[in-house]
Amino acid sequence: MIYLAILLALIGCMVLLDAKFRLVIFASPLAASVSLLGGTGMFLLWDIIAIDQGIFLHRDSTLMTGIMLGDQLPLEEAFFLFFLCYQTMVLVTGYLAWRRHRAKAAGKVEAR
Repeated sequence: MIYLAILLALIGCMVLLDAKFRLVIFASPLAASVSLLGGTGMFLLWDIIAIDQGIFLHRDSTLMTGIMLGDQLPLEEAFFLFFLCYQTMVLVTGYLAWRRHRAKAAGKVEAR
């Protein structure tokens, strides 16, 4: 349960950053949602294929809820993959916004 709570808190932090700087979902809700859910879905499919081939195995832990979405696929994995996709989108769009801001600021300084 602790791991899921941590993941939810981290997702909440990403939402706050996204809302404050209008980076992903708050900039373009439909496109961002499709990308976020599509990316998460692709990673889940990847996990399912790896589980089927015996590459990924789930180990019981007291930190997890014990809820399984499928054989060897814990609930927390879906939230982790969602967080991974969302974090990447926030980091990339945040970096691009920061570069635009720096370029704009540099242009203003040179114009003086």
